[in-house]
Amino acid sequence: MELRVALGLALLCSALEAAPAGPQRARSAVGQFWHVSDLHLDPTYHITPDRSKVCSSSKGANASNPGPFGDFLCDSPYQLILSAFEFMKDSKEQVSFMIWTGDSPPHVPVKELSTKLVISIIGNLSSTIRNFFPDLQVFPALGNHDYWPQDQLPVTTSEVYNAVADFWKPWLSDEAINTFRKGGFYTQLFESSNSHQALRIISLNTNLYYSPNSVTVNITDPANQFAWLEEILETSSQKKEKVYIIGHVPVGYLPYARNTTAIREYYNERLVKIFRRYSSVIAGQFFGHTHRDSIMVLLDEEEKPVNSLFVAPAVTPVKDVWQMESNNPGVRLYQYDLLDYSLLDLWQFYLDLRDANEKNESNWKLEYILTKTYGIEDLKPESLHEMAKQLSMPHSTLFEQYYSNYIVSYDKTILCEEGCKTCQVCAIRYLDYSSYTDCINQEAMWR
Repeated sequence: MELRVALGLALLCSALEAAPAGPQRARSAVGQFWHVSDLHLDPTYHITPDRSKVCSSSKGANASNPGPFGDFLCDSPYQLILSAFEFMKDSKEQVSFMIWTGDSPPHVPVKELSTKLVISIIGNLSSTIRNFFPDLQVFPALGNHDYWPQDQLPVTTSEVYNAVADFWKPWLSDEAINTFRKGGFYTQLFESSNSHQALRIISLNTNLYYSPNSVTVNITDPANQFAWLEEILETSSQKKEKVYIIGHVPVGYLPYARNTTAIREYYNERLVKIFRRYSSVIAGQFFGHTHRDSIMVLLDEEEKPVNSLFVAPAVTPVKDVWQMESNNPGVRLYQYDLLDYSLLDLWQFYLDLRDANEKNESNWKLEYILTKTYGIEDLKPESLHEMAKQLSMPHSTLFEQYYSNYIVSYDKTILCEEGCKTCQVCAIRYLDYSSYTDCINQEAMWR
């Protein structure tokens, strides 16, 4: 363990030295926070000669190469989740808080779970995080699997909302808890002694907008979350606060499915309008759900970059049998400016699952530092937009690197070309229907 920690710290130090430096990037002016997503604990995971019975989440398919830290056809064994938090704790990184963007239960048929079991799993993982980080402020968000039946999150108080609110009481204010009980979302201030501005966290329940959620079909404003969001952002604007938006299902278009929004198209258009209107208040947006590592840049109506959005890869490595690619488990560390909460950098860590299983040791490593890998100054919208333009270039070796990071170094031989690349680059730069459709059509003409 000591050797692993020493190696991790050496990597961090060498990477810091290589990162852009300057008066604005003085180390004393930099804050940090962790982001974890999609833990997807599978309590049934166990090593057995019958590969079809290693885990319920493989849905009867033979596990590919199961080991102590999991398998690419299975959701996370508890040992994998423990190793992720152990790495984060042992890294000794000084962080201000953690964001946790949902999905604790496994991908299994509905009949294999229940409200009681879903609540139990969320409670277990909430306790696990508190045990590793007893003094750390955590801002969680609900995922579409954090309910039973999955995806069907309601617009009013429910047994799950109430139970999860109780689990999260140590982290959240009474006001945030009361809001959460009603609709699964909340807002809370994070006050820092290092800044004259307060940072407001808005944790959205974007699962209310998720296409498979039959509860919200034809509801214009599920749980009145849009009205609530606009009111909070307007107040933040007047009070000169900065805001981080967190949620599970991201806004925008899926990078792996052409013409498909992650949430229902109507809700997507409405969120894009709200985020554009209050882009000067919003300093960053953070999501999960896709299990992959991707960025988005929100442009205003004049195509000026106004917001940076990030989708963190999953801790779970699970994939369906028919999928060509999966992801190695990942966790990430953000660096931000303590004065105005603008985002400075992103450090992505991962576990090489095949290697970990072979050696029976979880050696979490630094996969990349965003500014260093893509040659940009920071994570502000203008910088990410320049990066996105480079990724869009024909035969871009930078895009090849981006795609390798997208699947968390799962398999460097997998290429993303032509139609695959079109979906990726259009999803990065265009979040609304009109501009995304134009991008898809233009890319198709060029190809």
